[in-house]
Amino acid sequence: MKKENQSSTLDFILLGVSSKQEQEKIIFILFLFIYPITFIGNLLIILAIRSDIRLHSPMYFLLANLSFVDIFFSSVTIPKTLANYILHSKAISFGGCLTQMYFMISLANTDSYILAAMAYDRAIAISRPLHYTTIMSPRCCVLLVVGSWVIANSNGLIHTMLTARLSFCRDREIANFYCDIVPLLKLSCSDIRFNVKMMYLGVGVFSVPLICITISYIRVFYTVLKVPSTKGVRKAFSTCGSHLTVVALYYGTVMGMYFRPLTSYSLKDAVMTVMYMIVTPMLNPFIYSLRNKDMKPNTSPSIYNIESKPADKEYHYTKAMKEINQSTSLGFILLGVTGQQEQEEIFFILFLFIYPITFIGNLLIILAIRSDIRLHNPMYFFLANLSFVDIFFSSVTIPKMLINHILGSKAISFGGCLTQMYFMISLGNTDSYILAAMAYDRAIAISRPLHYTTIMSPRCCVLLVVGSWVIANSNGLIHTMLTARLSFCRDREIANFYCDIVPLLKLSCSDIRFNVKMMYLGVGVFSVPLICITISYVQVFSTVLKVLSTKGVLKAFSTCGSHLTVVSLYYGTVMGMYFRPLTSYSLKDAVITVMYMAVTPMLNPFIYSLRNRDMKAALGKLFSKRISS
Repeated sequence: MKKENQSSTLDFILLGVSSKQEQEKIIFILFLFIYPITFIGNLLIILAIRSDIRLHSPMYFLLANLSFVDIFFSSVTIPKTLANYILHSKAISFGGCLTQMYFMISLANTDSYILAAMAYDRAIAISRPLHYTTIMSPRCCVLLVVGSWVIANSNGLIHTMLTARLSFCRDREIANFYCDIVPLLKLSCSDIRFNVKMMYLGVGVFSVPLICITISYIRVFYTVLKVPSTKGVRKAFSTCGSHLTVVALYYGTVMGMYFRPLTSYSLKDAVMTVMYMIVTPMLNPFIYSLRNKDMKPNTSPSIYNIESKPADKEYHYTKAMKEINQSTSLGFILLGVTGQQEQEEIFFILFLFIYPITFIGNLLIILAIRSDIRLHNPMYFFLANLSFVDIFFSSVTIPKMLINHILGSKAISFGGCLTQMYFMISLGNTDSYILAAMAYDRAIAISRPLHYTTIMSPRCCVLLVVGSWVIANSNGLIHTMLTARLSFCRDREIANFYCDIVPLLKLSCSDIRFNVKMMYLGVGVFSVPLICITISYVQVFSTVLKVLSTKGVLKAFSTCGSHLTVVSLYYGTVMGMYFRPLTSYSLKDAVITVMYMAVTPMLNPFIYSLRNRDMKAALGKLFSKRISS
């Protein structure tokens, strides 16, 4: 009775994203920039859709609703965080805390159900185009949105009412910058078993949209593989890349945050919530507008369209003979990220900041692991290799892009182009296989802890890394050799800021059918690690659900959140970029490559170090050594 408080009269203390004052200042400035960008960006999407009659369609109706939810979503937490910082107060009332929690659960669920509705809309548009207007009627669209709000708000209301009945101990510090259900349950003095059961049921409710999205995209890919050249299908499919990216960003971070035991949460997890709660709503307008022709009416039509070439064989032969160049003597022109000079200036400044951060961040990870004997284990061995690949990965493209901008040149030689393409494919594949090795390592650590040192022996670790490099480099070499034998027309403009296989195939005058088949085989090679990661995490979750209270399991499981975030960021953007027909690529797709090529390698050191006590200790030790010396 002494420990129990009067919940309705006592406030809670929001500890913020970090417990350190200096870091809180950085977060404050970050939120101060992010919030207006999120608000204005999503508001512009809504106004653009409302004002342009061409956008009065189911897809854009759902997008407008998603933007509205994102405005509301970010407004629930960021203004309160900013106000608390300015007023030097971290307090929030019990009523205010429950209100914030209710809206967070409701809006997060609404977001996921609207994303599912958007996936269903694309599936119908592609698989049943003749029945699209009948199925996706205004009534159906309204019902989908209203249904999303009803299910989401019901879920939020249930959890809020169940939390409201709990009693709380004197420790009222919430390990986050907003009121989340998990830290609140951890503070309670009451029996929370029923709340935990309902929370797992809530995870099920939250997973339903993901299942619907998966089914919708299986249907989409199945249809596209049957009729890859249909113009109507290509047009409908053009928005799928954007949607997949948003889904991956959103679900990836949410899964990393919530799909694990209640007891493993701490203040370090607040860093991850920033990703799905603040960064994702900010990125949505850019993802959907930068790569969407209808959302940018002033954007010039796509430069490239393979299907616009006449199908007559004789014409093709004559045209090819006239326009063919000597590939070894003529280079290519890299159009950049957007093709517009003003925007290229912005990307130049952005890359100028990103590259040194990526290089130094990943180098520090390698040095910290090498210098601290506590980190000489399989998990950190793989992490060091991942950091090495990320340094190499970003170094293949960014320096060339920066030099070209400074020199006012966009040229790249034929040999340089093939070299760049080879390393991009090889390193991209190596990244994915090392991520799979890391998932396997976590699965063994959790499901078979007594046999961990035997299975994950130094020999096994070296073989996994060497195997990753061999498979990846073999894949890169095959595609490079197949591309080297092609002839290219006089149009040598590559719709990207680096030499990628897709725009190169689109420029070729040769028969590229075999190359395309091998590219799809390459996608299969690239998908193998994702399957391995999925199997590993199924094993992890199965073990954790059986032995929920084991201390060793919780310790081993603590790194899974970071790994899941990296996997989601990487595979989400890659799938959005490459898992679609060759003919749908254009200069607009260069924007999404920035995410997996520049942003993800930069974020990896932060994701793995900010939430990892051993890494932070090793980095601190490394800095203290350098200062003392």
